[in-house]
Amino acid sequence: MTAVQPRTATGHPLGMTTETEVSVVREVLDAAGLLTEHVRYAFFAPEEPPKDEVLAGGPADRRFRAVLLDLSTGRSWDTVVSVTAGELVSSRELEPARDGQPPIIDSEFEFIEDVLNASPDWLAALEKRGIEPATVRAVPLSAGVYDYPEETGRRMARAFGFRQDHEADHAWAHPVDGLVAYIDLTARTVDRVIDTGVVPVPATSGNFDDPAVQGPPLDSLRPIEITQPEGRSFTVDDGRVRWGNWDLRIGFNEREGLTLHQIAFGDRPICYRASVAEMVVPYADPAPVRFWQNYFDCGEYMFARYADSLQLGCDCLGDIHYVDATIADDLGNPKTIRNAICMHEEDYGVLWKHTDIFTGSREVRRQRRLVISFFTPIGNYDYGFYWYLYLDGTIELECKATGIVFTSGTPGEYATEVAPGLGAPYHQHLFSARLDMTVDGLANAVEEVEAVRVPMGEGNPHGNAFGRSATRLTRESAAARDASPDTGRVWHVVNTEKTNGLGRPVGYVLHPLGQPTLLADEASSIHARATFASKALWVTRYDPAERYSAGDFVNQNPGGAGLPAYVAADREIDGQDVVLWHTFGLTHFPRPEDWPVMPVDYTGFTLKPAGFFDRNPALDVPAAGTKGCH
Repeated sequence: MTAVQPRTATGHPLGMTTETEVSVVREVLDAAGLLTEHVRYAFFAPEEPPKDEVLAGGPADRRFRAVLLDLSTGRSWDTVVSVTAGELVSSRELEPARDGQPPIIDSEFEFIEDVLNASPDWLAALEKRGIEPATVRAVPLSAGVYDYPEETGRRMARAFGFRQDHEADHAWAHPVDGLVAYIDLTARTVDRVIDTGVVPVPATSGNFDDPAVQGPPLDSLRPIEITQPEGRSFTVDDGRVRWGNWDLRIGFNEREGLTLHQIAFGDRPICYRASVAEMVVPYADPAPVRFWQNYFDCGEYMFARYADSLQLGCDCLGDIHYVDATIADDLGNPKTIRNAICMHEEDYGVLWKHTDIFTGSREVRRQRRLVISFFTPIGNYDYGFYWYLYLDGTIELECKATGIVFTSGTPGEYATEVAPGLGAPYHQHLFSARLDMTVDGLANAVEEVEAVRVPMGEGNPHGNAFGRSATRLTRESAAARDASPDTGRVWHVVNTEKTNGLGRPVGYVLHPLGQPTLLADEASSIHARATFASKALWVTRYDPAERYSAGDFVNQNPGGAGLPAYVAADREIDGQDVVLWHTFGLTHFPRPEDWPVMPVDYTGFTLKPAGFFDRNPALDVPAAGTKGCH
């Protein structure tokens, strides 16, 4: 093996990926003979050191994980490269029937239409509908795992067609329904075409960017300008962010997108690593051509590789600091997404206020938040991820869903008619946040806390009392939990070794929105593959190898990977180094107002201090302006 000169350009083990590092990884893999003419990168990301190594300080071994796919044979390898040493650390060939397949990549998307148009069955189905093949845009989608023994171990996709009437036409308005093709991506052949009969192609326009569709502009709106005459209040240095009392690092990879690291308030740690580790979009239409529609946008598509280059005044407003993100393309070459991450401050109304009847005191302070965000399109949808840090110690994640709803030509029992003849099937957007907690240290525990009604009787003669219960979750088997909005259920992460000034454990509280989790039947294929989404909370003992909610290789994985496998060990989690996995999301029954482009819908969760401080931590926020309120 030819030695490769090590080169690394970052001084921190969690520093942002550089173009130089991407190039070194490619050189190492090439020197090891792993990059042949037909081999492509299906995944590339930093292989972060274990937590104890990072917290101990000292020199870092910068490693990267690359999953390689041979397009000609379907074989794939999971590799790790040390950029620091300039050498291949490990390489393992995957067993697709057991491990699952690598993600679907751009190089495969590119040939789908040619494969379809070489299929006599596909062409015959289009001819029966009177549709010219050249006008049909193919939408290749992940295949899932169903009772098709002939697909076991093979790299498959399934494809719908959408008619595009002209070059600027948004084809999502014209689904060619009743038709789907099953495709072998390695052989580049159509395995089968399912045609359940001709369905009229909807004629409505989806061209939301057409002035004729938009209507007269709403010209009564006046500009809003946000200025900070003295400049922004935060600093960014090699991925380290400081703002007010907050101190943290940011990262980015193509699977999770934006990641937050070593989040601390003052010099006190709260969360070692926070990310969206997986998301699944299960559809509800059981029709023969649609029952398999379930997309894992992180694990199957590496959705953050498509992150937008954000634009000032459109995506972000104010005094903006942008951060570029470097990933690898299919050939392993560096690809830098300019302005991938947006950072700015926002006013957020009143922080605290009181007018006192005894002293005449009138005090008010303004709340503001630091916003760290990115936006990524994936197929028809666009997702924004916004992490908010507040002056009072609150952390919030808000996910925004917009774009175009997936369409069908068959509105019916499991779809909404959003335009004449155009259906939008019911579906969910379920996200899994991985929160590696370090609340004032590593010795943490989780308590489930909820409101309790107290019956009228002795001790509560007038029936006005209510209390709360707190249940310590001591083992992983007991820590897969549902939300309970009617009891206000929350989860306290407490330090078992440190107390506040009142003698109580210091802690942070996870507040869920409490919306539905996975609605598919427990016996379904998607439930087996997305079991993480069946519970609002999972708590696991920290293990550096347990990174993704549905496992490392989600594409065509038969199920059981990820959280079900992690918790099978049933480890103790009381007073341990714990990770919270929180499922949250949207159950979307589309509306006509979601067409032809969907206004943003919101979901997320909040982490708030509860006994972490001895008093309001935002008393130090000064009054607005040098002359107070005006």
